[in-house]
Amino acid sequence: MNLKQLESMAQEYKELQRMREELDATMDALKDAIKAAMDGAEVVTAGAYKIAHKMVTSSRFDSVRFKKDHADLAEAYTKTTTAARFTIN
Repeated sequence: MNLKQLESMAQEYKELQRMREELDATMDALKDAIKAAMDGAEVVTAGAYKIAHKMVTSSRFDSVRFKKDHADLAEAYTKTTTAARFTIN
């Protein structure tokens, strides 16, 4: 593969990335409009669609606090990994 082909693929990738960002923005705007139209209801049936917007509670491990309070244990159980990062600028 030559550099011209690589440049063309990178250009196509960046264009698709831009299009995805536009789609994400459009989807976010639609989601906000749907939530506003639900007028605070948790569940609404609209034709074939059941739309839900509910609060969900979850519990998460506070690793920052754990590392601060128990640095020795955090170090003993910390696993370092290596991954390849792909970027096009």
